[in-house]
Amino acid sequence: MAEKPLIDWDSGLLDCFEDASTCCYGFWCGPCLACTVAGRFGENNCLPLCDMCCCVVSTVFGLPIFPPPAVLSLRAAMRNRYGIKGSLCKDIAISCCCCTCSWCQMHRELKHRKQAPTVVNIQNNNIVNMQPVPVMQAPMMMPVQPVPAAYMAQPAVTVITQ
Repeated sequence: MAEKPLIDWDSGLLDCFEDASTCCYGFWCGPCLACTVAGRFGENNCLPLCDMCCCVVSTVFGLPIFPPPAVLSLRAAMRNRYGIKGSLCKDIAISCCCCTCSWCQMHRELKHRKQAPTVVNIQNNNIVNMQPVPVMQAPMMMPVQPVPAAYMAQPAVTVITQ
């Protein structure tokens, strides 16, 4: 089975003016946008809060900077699910340097995929009737016996006593 060719993201990383509402949303409330993207992708809505906790912990304890885990994992999962070009190295670089832009790009991708039309291909299947062919039988002739007139109560109603 041949693999489908990889495709590009629906929008570029810095295509903020393509969908200004997403970027304004990301600028004014980045955590809200990140939680929305995680939920729409099918993950826990609170997953992006890990990124904020990791930044705080690394700053408090003087740990070296590392890529935010939620944006990195969601970006890699989205590329994998939708067959989008890229690499883990690029995902790490984007997650470290342009975290908000990455969330915006993923939000635009999910919006695009939600609006994309779904094509349903219906094939005609021949239905085979497995029942036997009905056979006409000759009508059976029953001998007609005359009913005595004394037993007739009403026309078309026959009363028989024993």
